Amino acid sequence: MRIEEMTIPGTFLITPDQLPDDRGVFFEAMRCDRLAGAGIDFTPRQINYSVSKRHTLRGLHSVSIPPGQAKFVTCVRGALRDIVVDLRIGSPAFGRHQVSELTAESGRSVYVPEGVGHGFLALTDDACICYVVSSTYVPGTQIDINPLDPELDLPWNCPEPPLISEKDAKAPTLAEAVAAGLLPVLPGPKEQP
Repeated sequence: MRIEEMTIPGTFLITPDQLPDDRGVFFEAMRCDRLAGAGIDFTPRQINYSVSKRHTLRGLHSVSIPPGQAKFVTCVRGALRDIVVDLRIGSPAFGRHQVSELTAESGRSVYVPEGVGHGFLALTDDACICYVVSSTYVPGTQIDINPLDPELDLPWNCPEPPLISEKDAKAPTLAEAVAAGLLPVLPGPKEQP
């Protein structure tokens, strides 16, 4: 498998080596030893699935630190436009985004580190996404950012108004989340004695 760091530090695109034959195709979707070899410390603790109609927009979601939650995201049916946004105050990429197209056929996945927001637009009906996550669900720790925040101006490129939950539609903008102190802050450089 190919593991490539994306423009958001600590975020990776994982592309499996597929072995096709006349029966179909086989590939390894995730290997913790390969992730570790790329500098990714990831231990799965929970697996979630989400099934969505075409033009459904979910996100941007993250988890406060602590407890934090890294995600290994894969489209297992259909196709998705996947977007990650760096929500870590003090990161050189704070507020920047990265777009990936994930399809069941490609088997590609995105590794989303703690403190980075994640969202997606379903490009097909009955699209299914699998989240392998590093921590179990802890009520009250979710961080939601409005995926239609005009300052973020994320390229969802939806040909019609997206289907979006009330929670996501009413989520704060990035600026509002910063002002409310909702986002993680990276430690600054250590002072020299």
